[in-house]
Amino acid sequence: MPHDTSLIATIVMGLVLAFIGGFVAIRLKLPPLVGYLLAGIAVGPFTPGFVSDAGLAEQLAEIGVILLMFGVGLHFSVKDLLSVRRIAIPGAVAQIAVATLLGAGLAHLWGWSPGSGIVFGLALSVASTVVLLRALEHRNTLDSTNGRIAVGWLIVEDLAMVLALVLLPALAGVLGDNASAGSQATVGAIALALLRTLAKVALFLALVLVVGTRAVPWVLERVARTGSRELFTLSVLATALGIAYGSAALFGVSFALGAFFAGVVLNESDFSHQAAADSLPLQDAFAVLFFVSVGMLFDPAVLLRDPLEVLAVLAIILIGKSVAAFGIVLAFGYPVRTALTVSASLAQIGEFSFILIGLGVALRLVPAEGRNFVLAGALLSITLNPLVFVAFDRLERWLRRHPRILSILERGGGQTLSALSEPSDNGPRSHAIIVGYGRVGRVVGKTLKDQNLSVIVVDKDRRRVEALRARGVAAIYGEASTPGILAAAGIAQARLLVIATPEGFQTRRIIEIARELNPGIDIAVRTHSEAEVAHLESEGIGLAIMGARELSFGLTEYALRSLGVSPRRAAEIIQNERVSGAGGAFERRPEIPAREAPELRHRRADDEDSD
Repeated sequence: MPHDTSLIATIVMGLVLAFIGGFVAIRLKLPPLVGYLLAGIAVGPFTPGFVSDAGLAEQLAEIGVILLMFGVGLHFSVKDLLSVRRIAIPGAVAQIAVATLLGAGLAHLWGWSPGSGIVFGLALSVASTVVLLRALEHRNTLDSTNGRIAVGWLIVEDLAMVLALVLLPALAGVLGDNASAGSQATVGAIALALLRTLAKVALFLALVLVVGTRAVPWVLERVARTGSRELFTLSVLATALGIAYGSAALFGVSFALGAFFAGVVLNESDFSHQAAADSLPLQDAFAVLFFVSVGMLFDPAVLLRDPLEVLAVLAIILIGKSVAAFGIVLAFGYPVRTALTVSASLAQIGEFSFILIGLGVALRLVPAEGRNFVLAGALLSITLNPLVFVAFDRLERWLRRHPRILSILERGGGQTLSALSEPSDNGPRSHAIIVGYGRVGRVVGKTLKDQNLSVIVVDKDRRRVEALRARGVAAIYGEASTPGILAAAGIAQARLLVIATPEGFQTRRIIEIARELNPGIDIAVRTHSEAEVAHLESEGIGLAIMGARELSFGLTEYALRSLGVSPRRAAEIIQNERVSGAGGAFERRPEIPAREAPELRHRRADDEDSD
C-alpha cells in the first residue's frame, strides 16, 4: 500500500475480532466483555498471527477510557446514591479496605513492596460497573431495592478509584521501591507535591462545577435550537474530550477524572438523556477498543507459568470480597437476600482495575506480572460471575428452608418479621394478601385499607415491612415463592391473593403454593407479557392485567374523547379492544359479584340479556 495503514488495521482488526468474540460469548451465556478481552489476546504480541500496533492501541484505549468515564459521569445520580448512602458509603469503604488488605497480604507473600501490595489490592477491590449493570438487567432486578444498593455500592467504589487515580502519581515517591524508612528528607517534598496535586484538582473541580454547570448547558441549549442533530452530537463529544484533555494539559488531572466530571456537568442539564443517547454508539465502540487493548497486554502463558498465583487472585475476587461484603451488609442489619446480591455483584473486577493496575505499572509501582495476574483474575471472574449469581440463588433458597440458620444470620430480626404478631388461627379471615408493596401494590393496599377491608402485605424489603408495621399495617417479610411465607400470612383463610410484584418469573410458583394451601382462593396478577397473560388465563386465574397494555388503553380512551367520541362510545371501543386482543386483561368466574372494575370482565350473552 502507498501509505501507512497501521491505524486502520488496528481499528478494523480490533472491532472485527471483538464482534466475533462478543457474539460467541453471548451465545455461551457469558458477558460480551469476555469476548472483547479474548479478541485483544488474539491480536496481542503473546499470540501468533496478526499483531496490532501497541502504541496506537494504547491511544485508542485512552479515548475509550475518556468516553467510558464520561458515560459513568453522565449516568451518575446523586439522588440514587443518597437513597442508599447508609449502607453503600460505609459498606463500600469497608469492603475496599478489606480487599486491599487481602491483596497486599498476598503481594507480601510474593515478596513485593508494601506500595506494590497496596496498588495491587486496590485493583482487586473494585468491581466492574458495566458487568454489574448487565447482570442486574438480565435478572430484572436493576430497579429493585437490592439492585439500587448494589449499584450505589459500586458508584462509591468508582468514586474511590477516581480519587486513587488522582493521588497515585503524587504518592508514587513514597510507595515506590526506592522509598525507604530513612528517606525522611523526602517527606516534606512528597507532602508538598500531594498538596499541589490536591490544589490543582480543587481548582479544576471549582471551574467545572461552578463555571461548567452554567456554560455547558447554555452552549448545548443554543446548539439544540439549530435543529442539527449532527452538531449536537459533535458538541457533546467535544465537551467530553475537550474537558478531559484540558484537565490533563492544564491541571495535571487524569483523562478519567476530567471525563467523569464532564459527564456530571452534562447530567445536570436538561439535555442529559439526549446527550447519552447520541454519544452511546461512539462510547460503546471505543470502550470495546479499550477492552481489546487491555487484552493485548495479557500474556496467556501466565496461566501455565503461575497457576497458583492466578488461583490465589481469583480466590480473593470470588471468595474474599464476597465474604467481606456479605458480613458487612448483615452487620448493617440488612437481610440475607440483600447481602447475597451485593456479594455476587462484587465477585468480579473490570475496567477500573485495568486502569489502576496500568497506572501502577507505568509508575513502576507494580511489577509487570501484577498486570497479568489482574487481567487473568478479571477474565476468569467475569466469566464465572453468572454462575456466582446462580450459586447464591441456590444458597438463599437453602437458607429459606432452614429458618433457624437464617434467623441467626439476620440476628433474629428476619424470623420475627416473617410471622404475624398473632397466630393465624386468631388472625384475619376472608382477607386479601398483597405480594409486593411497590408502586402498584401500595395503591391496591391503600384503597382496600381505606374501605376498612382486611389486608396482609408480603414483601421482601425488610425496611418496607418494618415501616408498614410501624404504621399498624399487617406485613410479613419474606419471598412469597418460599414455602412458609404465604402460610404465615394466613393464605388458607384468605379470600384474595394479589400478586403485584414485577418479578414475573416467580408468579407461577407463588400461585402453585397458594392453591396448594387454599384451592378456592381468588387470584389477581400483574404481568408484563401477553404470553404470560394467556398462560394465566388457561390456568383459570381470577384476574390478570398487563400494565403496559392497560396504560395504552387509558391513553387511547382519552384520545377518542378528545377527538369528539362520546365517553360511553369510547368506553365501549376500549372494552372491545380489551377483550378481543391477545392477552392484556381478563376476569374469570362470572358467578363472583362484580367488584369496582366491571370494565375488565368479559361481556357474555347472558350479561347482554340481563341489560
